[in-house]
Amino acid sequence: MAEVWQSGGCLCGGVRYTLSAPPKWTALCHCESCRRAASAPVVAWMGFAPDQVVWTGERSRYTSSEIATRSFCPTCGSQMSFESTRWPGEIHLYGVSLDDPEAYRPQLHCYTSEHLSWLEIHDDLPRHAGSAP
Repeated sequence: MAEVWQSGGCLCGGVRYTLSAPPKWTALCHCESCRRAASAPVVAWMGFAPDQVVWTGERSRYTSSEIATRSFCPTCGSQMSFESTRWPGEIHLYGVSLDDPEAYRPQLHCYTSEHLSWLEIHDDLPRHAGSAP
């Protein structure tokens, strides 16, 4: 990896990554699966080609559905990534796991059909009831 765009990692520092380029896309996901995995009302995602991500430390993996695998730090439990047959050739990382989370800029909201009614987000980002196009 020649250049480093950003780096990030888990809560305890046992799992780290470096990124060679900005994300292909970013999104705020409101789906139930992501909310439950992260224990959060919305999840900030960013998508990369797998060769743009260099990992250090060992991640544990969990098959969260017939099409998806999530990884996490086996020590502190921090969620680290999402991979799915629905988006082959991509790995999705949590935007706020960046060392500089201010570098993350969401482009849209997805799965707003599953949005929690008590969470109010006032921005001008595009909203998609399901997956973004």
